[in-house]
Amino acid sequence: MSLYKDLATGYPLGAPDTVPFLLSAPNRDEIDAALEPLILSASGWRKVFAQSGEEEDKRADIGSANTVLAAHMASVFADWLISLGSGIAEVVVGYDTRPTGPAIADAMCRVFIAKGLSVTFLGTAAAPEIMAYAKAHGSFAYISASHNPIGHNGVKFGLSDGGVLGGKDAAALIENFRKRMASADAVDSAFALLSACPAAQLTAVWENRAARKAEAMEAYANFTGSVISDETDRQKKDLFFKKLAKAAETLAAKGTPLSVVADFNGSARAASIDRSFLASCGIALSSINDAPGAIAHRIVPEGASLDYCAREMLRLRTEGKTPQERNAVIGYVPDCDGDRGNIVYWDEKTGRALPLEAQEVFALSVVAELAHLGYRDPQSLAHAAVAVNDPTSLRIEEIANAFGAAVYRAEVGEANVVNLARELRERGNTVRILGEGSNGGNITHPAAVRDPLNTVFALIKLLVLRDEEGSLGLFHSWCVRSGQESAYRDDFTLSDILATLPAFVTTSVYENDAMLGIRTKDHGELKRKFQRVFAAQWETEKNRLFKERQIASWTAIANNGTKQTEGLEDFGISGKGGLKVQFYDSRKRPVAYIWMRGSGTEPVFRILADVRGSDIAFEREMLAWLTRMVLEADSKIL
Repeated sequence: MSLYKDLATGYPLGAPDTVPFLLSAPNRDEIDAALEPLILSASGWRKVFAQSGEEEDKRADIGSANTVLAAHMASVFADWLISLGSGIAEVVVGYDTRPTGPAIADAMCRVFIAKGLSVTFLGTAAAPEIMAYAKAHGSFAYISASHNPIGHNGVKFGLSDGGVLGGKDAAALIENFRKRMASADAVDSAFALLSACPAAQLTAVWENRAARKAEAMEAYANFTGSVISDETDRQKKDLFFKKLAKAAETLAAKGTPLSVVADFNGSARAASIDRSFLASCGIALSSINDAPGAIAHRIVPEGASLDYCAREMLRLRTEGKTPQERNAVIGYVPDCDGDRGNIVYWDEKTGRALPLEAQEVFALSVVAELAHLGYRDPQSLAHAAVAVNDPTSLRIEEIANAFGAAVYRAEVGEANVVNLARELRERGNTVRILGEGSNGGNITHPAAVRDPLNTVFALIKLLVLRDEEGSLGLFHSWCVRSGQESAYRDDFTLSDILATLPAFVTTSVYENDAMLGIRTKDHGELKRKFQRVFAAQWETEKNRLFKERQIASWTAIANNGTKQTEGLEDFGISGKGGLKVQFYDSRKRPVAYIWMRGSGTEPVFRILADVRGSDIAFEREMLAWLTRMVLEADSKIL
């Protein structure tokens, strides 16, 4: 039996005086079989880590081959940190609530210690929590597979800037890891590192985790306060939250207290700051599935996964015993690592709890944060920009234009969007909000990772933040700037705010029609074949598209990393990055786009369509057209 267990989930940690899972060393074939499904990208390294290889396996064992992988993941990161020569000698380690997290952490902590690094171990922690804490501790290794099924796991690496490694740094780690795993002594060197960890040092790491977790929670709460308020000065931050609490008190006095519902789905957020932070702002929180590790339904917070929160909100609104329960207006559902939380809201017009599409959540957050930016410092809007991924809806350009802000696009991947935002700031832009509209949630500067608390508070600020006279606020600012001042009224609801968003219909990235199975692994070649198919189809369809959809012209756009290339003559240069064909009306106004990219974290080829207006049939038509063209292109590759 293990001497220690994770404080939040009860999953076992390895006994310090034993080397786990390597009593029977794996052979080369077993190592190769374990490596084959591993996806290595800047967004994270992921595979099924459950020993059985079954992605829905809820057991904690990872087996000897996967232990070797985990050991070398830690080894290459440790060597990279040492090679920086900048005095980074500490690594913070934590994981989400997947059962295999403790076994991977056990192997990685042993290797970090054997390599001479100081290890700070948090156990269960939300991704934004560990990244906020690491700002004062040099680096982090976070064990998670984000929204993937429960048997999956992996790791994200980062430094003290609050985000995951990207670009050249991530590529260097991946190359070194592949070399280590290809070496003839991969098993022996992993065993040597695991055995070299002094038991006393590992014991101290395990025993100190409660104190370190408490420190992380405090650091995260302080940082979150700065992010939400957009204030680093303590007095100004306190004034902002007093104003927010006063607004909550006013609503409570009217008999409509501000209340939020969370379906934690057993995620790492269930062991984080949510309840205490909301309470400190005078906001009530009701929750379900709030035991860490008790994952009750599909992890990805999309589609049917939001129904549990919607049903709970309806139950509270109709059967609640307190005013707080009967007035819940916002609900959120995080993924397993707690860096994304999609939204359910109470629709006053229909008397129903309804889920928001990921693109709508991001759009509302952009409205809120650009309005807040103008509320704090109107002059800053002159240089404001929003950084998004390439399949974010064109709706964002319309929102940004209303505030005089610019939109810049990067390839899919949180690291790409974060790095683009950093490049824009270096060029003099103010980038308050960024993110992947297609995937839900938002990143609010100075955070460098999505966070559902930041999303929830963006909506709360839209609903309650008012000027000094207590009347006109952020929503009014949006209505004026977007030419919809007549839509504003004093008793507006989230439904009223939603009605003011520019109308677009966008494919959800998690619906079945958005994921294709293709044969070719050469995505550049696939896109060249697609170009020929599209060119022929355009000649056939352009007259009909103009007559029925007002589409007059198009351009092809590639997004690779933080670079966007427009007017492609060769679609294939987009390679494994994003390829978009954007359509325009006769006034050169964007009407729609179709988009494609192979996933960097899952073995699927993603497609998407985005169309102006509210005609779902238009989006279905464009997606079906794209599907046919991609499959035809794939069939032409031998």
